[in-house]
Amino acid sequence: MQVTIEQSDGLQRRLKVALPEEQIKGEVDERVQKMAKTISLPGFRPGKVPVRVLMQRYGKQLREEVVGELVQNSFRDAVEQEDLRPASMPKIDEIMSEPGSGVQYEALFEIYPDVSLPAFETLVVARPFAEVTDADVENMIETLRQQRRTWHEVDRAAELDDRVTIDFSGTCEGEPITNGKAEKMPVELGAGRMVSGFEDGLVGKKADEDVTLNVTFPDDAPDESVAGKSATFDVHLHTVEEAKVPEVDDEFAKVLGLEEATVAGLKAEVRKNLARELEQAVRAATKRRVMDALLDAGMLEVPEGLIDAEVERMVTQRKMELSYQGVNVEELPIDGNLFRDDAKRRVAVGLLLAEIVKSNNMQADPEAVRERIGSIASTYDESEKVINHYYGNADRLQEVESGVLEEQVVEWILERAKVTDEESTFDELLNPRQTGT
Repeated sequence: MQVTIEQSDGLQRRLKVALPEEQIKGEVDERVQKMAKTISLPGFRPGKVPVRVLMQRYGKQLREEVVGELVQNSFRDAVEQEDLRPASMPKIDEIMSEPGSGVQYEALFEIYPDVSLPAFETLVVARPFAEVTDADVENMIETLRQQRRTWHEVDRAAELDDRVTIDFSGTCEGEPITNGKAEKMPVELGAGRMVSGFEDGLVGKKADEDVTLNVTFPDDAPDESVAGKSATFDVHLHTVEEAKVPEVDDEFAKVLGLEEATVAGLKAEVRKNLARELEQAVRAATKRRVMDALLDAGMLEVPEGLIDAEVERMVTQRKMELSYQGVNVEELPIDGNLFRDDAKRRVAVGLLLAEIVKSNNMQADPEAVRERIGSIASTYDESEKVINHYYGNADRLQEVESGVLEEQVVEWILERAKVTDEESTFDELLNPRQTGT
């Protein structure tokens, strides 16, 4: 086997391979000999068919099978011989395989980059800290009140925070909008779930009224066919309802199923839950900042094939989320380029973490894995069955081990980096996208 390596752009490599005819002929002859022992053809006794007859009938097919297997196996042997680590499936150019001339082919693929880790003591990480305040507790109790509000029909014009039940159909540039029609759909005015201008246009309208709304979709609308365009919605109102919110008293605490069904017990339970959420948010924010410091410490070339695969995974996940919300994702195109920057970051972080794990012989702590699985299982009625499921399913177990190992790497870096404390708030840490944290 003759192998030649050419470097293309960045991490791309072109592998040229030539296999001698003797190697192909030897494999074909061996298969024909095995076939001759068992095959039966008209005019011949079983096992007595001459090899030349078999070659005439099956020689071309056998050669194609052998060539296909040799190309696959030789690529694996060639990259091993040249000490290359492919990061993507190879694109095999046209295979030249004329009888008597051996086989020649070219394979184009990407390799994993050489990952250079920074001097960890030079990394600077601002670790956030915050406390649950009385205002945080009051805000959460208000959220609980709103979640348990009841709706009551009223005979007046709709106001902000009311709920209306409507029929609507929309058109854009004279064409019906995909998923732009509904009947008896409840809409909370001011919730911001509809396109901008839609909910505001219903304020002041009464039951049994018809209204035409002119709106403009944002440039980043999920449906590209309407993104940035003006549209018209014909709307019919069926009902107008106002919300009644429960008072915060012992009865409210009882409805929530608290062991200590008092207002004081409610506040204590809410504070405890918020503290648990805050602890998780601090860990997540700290991890994100550690990864940012790693990425900022040096340039890392990322294989495009790995980015493409991560984009595809993220698009699939987004479609699943939308389908759970009742969106018909089959008719909803999603531009993968919207996920490309995040995908590149995830791949780069993954490569860096893998190198840290490899160079330091790190493994997930079994006790931490067991604790994590136990925590997951505690949210189910039959927790023991859930634990057994995780330990009996290699893929699920690996998911937990990977998460635990990732946290161990973060702690390992924090022990070596320059860590400063940064004061923050509950809201900033729980809603990082809105606050920019």
